[in-house]
Amino acid sequence: MSLNRGEKEAVVSEVAAQVAKSQTLVLAEYRGTTVADLTKLRSDARAKGVYLRVLKNTLARRAVKGTSFEVASEQMAGPLIYGFSEDAVAAAKVVSDFAKANDKLVIKAGAYSGKALDKAGVQALANIPTREVLLAQICGLLQSPMSSLARGIAAVATKKSEGAAA
Repeated sequence: MSLNRGEKEAVVSEVAAQVAKSQTLVLAEYRGTTVADLTKLRSDARAKGVYLRVLKNTLARRAVKGTSFEVASEQMAGPLIYGFSEDAVAAAKVVSDFAKANDKLVIKAGAYSGKALDKAGVQALANIPTREVLLAQICGLLQSPMSSLARGIAAVATKKSEGAAA
């Protein structure tokens, strides 16, 4: 079904608004994927804060024109699903995880920080731990010296109390 000009403008403005607040774009070809599988992918994406949409490629090119995602315009060909996320790794992670379980969904390209990514780049981005995991790791690293010092002081206090009791 064809969209009229007003509907096309509305789609472009909606996607452009999403592009403005996103850090990552992932393009995946969905040829042969069932509707049930795409519904599950959309559900997973929604739960992780990823904007996922099947778009006409010309409308997608118009939406990303003049943004850091314009570098991926050359890859916008064929039946594609577009994933945008504010979190740097969320879109790549959602699409990559789904592609592992469903061989019909093929990652084509992506864009991050003004750089075009190929399939390997998108998968490398998907393998980066999430922001929450990275923050937890930093907290653990910062807490480690303090914990070691506290255990050392406690051990010295225990030895002194054992020596005084004997």
